[in-house]
Amino acid sequence: MLEKTTRINLLFDFYHALLTPKQRNYMALYYLDDLSLGEIAEQYEVSRQAVYDNIKRTESMLEEYEAKLELLGKYQTRQQLLAKLCQQVAEEKNQKELLDTIDRIEKLD
Repeated sequence: MLEKTTRINLLFDFYHALLTPKQRNYMALYYLDDLSLGEIAEQYEVSRQAVYDNIKRTESMLEEYEAKLELLGKYQTRQQLLAKLCQQVAEEKNQKELLDTIDRIEKLD
């Protein structure tokens, strides 16, 4: 469950701009603020089932966006490559210039 929550949070970070305000609000309240379905339903004066359906639909949409755009996958690959590069540079002598370049790459995200 924690892996799924982490993945949805990451997808939400990348694709929240593609969601409607209502979808963004429901997802933020459920995943970021950790409100229950009932609490969200009460706040929006809708049924718990309506909130559940909206969240499940939005999760599917986020997965579809990722399948097409691959922003999260590319980000994770870039982070892995940077970590590997940092490790390799740490093993070399006269590494200041390389470490500065890595630092500049890291700041791009």
